[in-house]
Amino acid sequence: MVALRSYVNGDWHAPSDDGVPLHDAVTGAEVARISSAGIDMAAVLAHGRDRGGPALAELTFHQRAALLKSLASYLREHRGELYALSARTGATLADSKFDIDGGIGVLFGYSSKGRRELPDGTVYIDGGVEPLSKGGTFVGQHVCTPLQGVAVQINAFNFPVWGPLEKFAPAFLAGVPSLIKPASQTAYLTHRLVELVVSSGLLPPGSLQLICGGVGDLFEHLTDQDLVSFTGSASTGQRLRNHPVVAANSVRFNAEADSLNCSILGPDAAPGTDEFDLFVKQLVTEMTVKAGQKCTAIRRALVPANRIDDVVAATGARLAEVVVGNPASAEVRMGALASVEQREEVRRSLKALLEAGRLVHGDPDRVEVVDADPERGAFLSPLLVRCDDPDQPQPHEVEAFGPVSTVLPYETTAQAVELARRGKGSLVGSVVTADATFAREVVLGAASRHGRMLVLNGDNAAENTGHGSPLPALVHGGPGRAGGGEEMGGVRGVLHHMQRTAVQADPATLTAITGQWVAGTPRNITEAHPFRKYLDELRVGDTVVAGPRTVTLADVEHFGEFTGDTFYAHTDEEAAKANPFFDGRVAHGYLVVSFAAGLFVDPDPGPVLANYGLENLRFLTPTYPGDEITVTMTAKQITPRVGAEHGEVRWDVDVTNQDGASVAKYDVLTLVAKRLETRG
Repeated sequence: MVALRSYVNGDWHAPSDDGVPLHDAVTGAEVARISSAGIDMAAVLAHGRDRGGPALAELTFHQRAALLKSLASYLREHRGELYALSARTGATLADSKFDIDGGIGVLFGYSSKGRRELPDGTVYIDGGVEPLSKGGTFVGQHVCTPLQGVAVQINAFNFPVWGPLEKFAPAFLAGVPSLIKPASQTAYLTHRLVELVVSSGLLPPGSLQLICGGVGDLFEHLTDQDLVSFTGSASTGQRLRNHPVVAANSVRFNAEADSLNCSILGPDAAPGTDEFDLFVKQLVTEMTVKAGQKCTAIRRALVPANRIDDVVAATGARLAEVVVGNPASAEVRMGALASVEQREEVRRSLKALLEAGRLVHGDPDRVEVVDADPERGAFLSPLLVRCDDPDQPQPHEVEAFGPVSTVLPYETTAQAVELARRGKGSLVGSVVTADATFAREVVLGAASRHGRMLVLNGDNAAENTGHGSPLPALVHGGPGRAGGGEEMGGVRGVLHHMQRTAVQADPATLTAITGQWVAGTPRNITEAHPFRKYLDELRVGDTVVAGPRTVTLADVEHFGEFTGDTFYAHTDEEAAKANPFFDGRVAHGYLVVSFAAGLFVDPDPGPVLANYGLENLRFLTPTYPGDEITVTMTAKQITPRVGAEHGEVRWDVDVTNQDGASVAKYDVLTLVAKRLETRG
């Protein structure tokens, strides 16, 4: 049997020894061998830093986002072969889709977020400009730039596709190369994933590497610019986090570890209600999807004491319908665990749980399976434990990483919250209730020990993604026992791979550094109206100054009559004077904004295609009848859209009166065409 190759230093590397065998979880047959013997770990990290980092640095956020989309589309075309290989890990087709389609979905998700929420540049601006001096010549702003290292990911066996991709996507979008180290049990599926990625030819050289086997002395060569993202047991995570080099170099370390997640049934959810049925269905789903081998699975089902018999009976009835066996069989709903060793580990954990409760469904030593040998395959029955004393420590301390859950009773909302918190840090908790007050008390009470909270009821049942489904737009991680980390999380996940730096400078220099115009920077007032310029011709700082225009009492009255906005400050002189903010009747703020548009707009057809928004509007000084307003409009940020015939331009707008006081400030967003020869 051929050993899996690693992809390092831009080429495929065969191990220098025979490796150790990996087995099919269903049949027990040897699938492959695995070893990292002969790999120079220092050279692998150096290749990522010296080749991958610079190659990614040449790309903007939008270009990286476009590559993620292309890669996702490519992988989606090859899902079939990944599904077939995934079945050897014990996964059913539904399990495989959860892993494989979920991972591909993360790529699509980050591609979309990158194009919508990140600039078409290489610097991310975090927050607004901070004035640091009275005269405005000294300002500050936070910028984020990619770390000049490698994102090392140590993955668990349960999600051999989703796990690597959900770590890779934000790192790649940030501009940081990745090094994937999969768990051995299912490394053959991750290996095929990386083979597909490499064969696509889409990624810059050095941006992705793979080590199959042990990490060797990898951690000895980490620097302050490298990152480690770990998913696995708390004990292993703690050992790696405490590695002397990690500590000495302050290596960023993100961990997702053990998690005794809970689901709480609300007191209102009696048998026969939508919420009761949803709770039981969700519990069974989380016990059986991936044979319970999910870091987000429900380990503790907390139910009102007077409902525990009902919940146990209903859950047992549903579990009795679960068919266990070969995932290739259409009737099978739960496949095997990832390995025989993992099955034995679950059995050991179950023994500890049974010190506090009793088994009410399933048999850890016997299971009927379809189309497979129960001894050669890593099969196990779904196992439901009932613990009538919720103060027993075992359910809150022991995680059986398989198809095992414990049902515990609670008497009051406060006790439910306290039991949820006894997990000492969880990835996710869920509350199944139609009572918004109960949901609020539980969520806010338990939130500090949970990375994510799901409220499930009849209103969102049809569209919610479920207790065990992390989403790329939201953080995935948890405090305490769960590792104290946050993976994904939209732009938060990207920024984890970047250094936030406070830059202090004069406005013009800050504009040059960030590529975004800062007030106080000289404006470029040209003969040609900026609206006559194509996107390629516009420059940050291009400005139009228009006006003045006198605002008359007739204008104010007409605007009020025309729009129906007859607020007293615009119509009643005495009432307006009584207002502490005004000296008399004032012009409508939106009248001022409308007049400003009339001043700066160039009316003829041209490169400006549309005004698609207005942001950060503030009315700063009242405008009275007789005041003269002038508008100064400056190109603040220019963002080409990759593959589109246009881009976005953000304009800084400052409307001032005859005294030079700012009446209104805001940003105008426009879509501007590219020249024909530069489109695409």
